[in-house]
Amino acid sequence: MTDGSSGGSLNFELLAASLRADSADARTWVAVLGQKLDGALPSRVRLHRGGLFGNGAIDGMAAELGDWRFTLRLERGEPLAERVHIVRGINLKSETLSLDAWIDALVAALAEIAAASARERDAIQALLR
Repeated sequence: MTDGSSGGSLNFELLAASLRADSADARTWVAVLGQKLDGALPSRVRLHRGGLFGNGAIDGMAAELGDWRFTLRLERGEPLAERVHIVRGINLKSETLSLDAWIDALVAALAEIAAASARERDAIQALLR
């Protein structure tokens, strides 16, 4: 699937593949993914840091993308991926997803955001670099 809008196309299959590529080391992968998303879409992403005062390593993140909140956190060293459907500030549906399904849903939400905003499309394009 590509975004055929003017201003360049994005290859979201490539983005999904790149997000999956480094998932073998869960702790590092969660931190790197969180930093990439936060760098591209800082107004939409919150990083969670462990440690006594929240100043430790990144161990989770939440991304607000349209009507969905995508959360990823480490639980017993393994990534736990969730998606919450939010309408007018109310959590309507929360679901735990497999990591692959979560990545696919995240990439689909990023595609929708990119289609709606040239500025955010450019920021998301940076995730492919």
